[in-house]
Amino acid sequence: MEILILLGGALVLGVLCERLKQSAILGYLAAGTLIGPNSIGLVSDGEHVQHLAELGVALLLFAIGLEFSWPRLKRLGVAALGGGAAQILVTMGVGFIGAKAFGLGTAASVSIGAIVSLSSTACVLRLLIARAEIESVHGRYALGILLMQDIAVVPLFLIVTVLGGEGSMSEVGIGMLKALALSGVLVVVLLLLLNKIAPLVLGMDALRQNRDLPILLAFVVGIGAAWGSHELGLSPALGAFVAGMILAESPFATQIRADVSSIKTLLVTLFFATIGMLGDPAWFVEHFGSVIALLAAIVVGKALVIWGVLKAFGVPSRTSLASGICLAQVGEFSFVLAAAAATGGLISDDEFTLIVSATILSMFVTPYLVMLAPRASNRIHRMLGLGKSPRTSLDMGESADHRQRLVIIGFGPAGMAIGTAAIKLPIRVDVVDMSPSTIRAARTMGFHAHTADASHADVLEHLGMHHADIAIVTIPDPLAAIAVIKQIRNSTPVVHVIARGRYHRHVPELYEAGAHEVLDEEQLVGARLAAKLRKQMRSRML
Repeated sequence: MEILILLGGALVLGVLCERLKQSAILGYLAAGTLIGPNSIGLVSDGEHVQHLAELGVALLLFAIGLEFSWPRLKRLGVAALGGGAAQILVTMGVGFIGAKAFGLGTAASVSIGAIVSLSSTACVLRLLIARAEIESVHGRYALGILLMQDIAVVPLFLIVTVLGGEGSMSEVGIGMLKALALSGVLVVVLLLLLNKIAPLVLGMDALRQNRDLPILLAFVVGIGAAWGSHELGLSPALGAFVAGMILAESPFATQIRADVSSIKTLLVTLFFATIGMLGDPAWFVEHFGSVIALLAAIVVGKALVIWGVLKAFGVPSRTSLASGICLAQVGEFSFVLAAAAATGGLISDDEFTLIVSATILSMFVTPYLVMLAPRASNRIHRMLGLGKSPRTSLDMGESADHRQRLVIIGFGPAGMAIGTAAIKLPIRVDVVDMSPSTIRAARTMGFHAHTADASHADVLEHLGMHHADIAIVTIPDPLAAIAVIKQIRNSTPVVHVIARGRYHRHVPELYEAGAHEVLDEEQLVGARLAAKLRKQMRSRML
């Protein structure tokens, strides 16, 4: 019942925020705060809800992992991954100095530094994906930093635990080495399972013929990896992300990502609502000035730190600042560190509530930070007279491919004929089909191929259909072709759609669905048969 109440409140306030042209995430956070134990109290005990919310974060990271195979992760580069590690250390140092300046002890100051060093993976990545900026330059650097922060959660937790008096410095060192070793074990096990055993399973005819089975495989892999990571004392979200990255090499990756989207949305919504439940509106009003001051210090301080760190790694200044603005908040895993610090007596109840209030408020402003990041960076650079940053090939990233783009949906004999002709053209070709065997053929021809159902909006988003110039729909089933064309028109109205009309009676419906051109197969076959007839008659007359 409590889950239903939370989801209902999130729905109402999420719709209200969307009507006000704000992010629905703000509505989810507000729903948790209003319905939670510190306000109306309709939801008094959110522990079991929190478990579902944590599963939602794991599924989010699993879906993102499906987008980032190992080669693609390596292309994030030293600046993103090394910059992430450096950002944690520098932010901890700045947080330590700030806490000491306000009279906190050494142990408490180190804990505060650890808490503010983490940003919100769930919030920032969801917003970047929604805005189609995950592949932007600043989005890729933000992703790299967030991944390093997730990796750092376990050692930071060990540090806070030791400072709370629950272990010696030698024990924390051993704990960190153990966490590192267990992380290696997890990666090796997942590599063996998904690269050796899974290919055998994925090659079974049953999986090729029944699309439900790859979905079940995805949930078993994603949730199983999160559970295994948790059992090893690591971050469940990190285990799910690694599993997603390994599974990204599967031909089913695009379709799996689309199919897990609904349950992921449900659980991530619960996550944001449970974060909002930690807020105490009465305490916030009473200590409004302190909360706002801490929020300002977090936003400005983290943006400046990430700006400076990425610049030190050679990233252009404007990109560095845009990434810093996106990550200028405190993250969901910081609640774990704050709870450990409070349990260990490192911070008082008031200090804990202050940190929680500022963290929730930082998540409230995150949608605006992500939305304004590139423009704010450009404006700040103009105001400071820093000039125009050079645009390097690294900045251009994978989106630097300025060739025209063709998407072939359906790669049977008709699609293969189109592909054969397209090989000779200076264009990028993406192929979508439900058959793994035809996808293998498309990849052999050098095309970007995806085993997926193109009638799903998530599949088209993953393909980057908004960047396509032409989409050719060769699916013989008229109802399926109509569904695909309508989805293309809804998501990307400008792409030119050419469709195959297998039966003459369905041609008007294909045009009505949004196709610009329809090749009437019966009419074309009739014309060819007539030509053959004329040729035979001429030869007989001679």
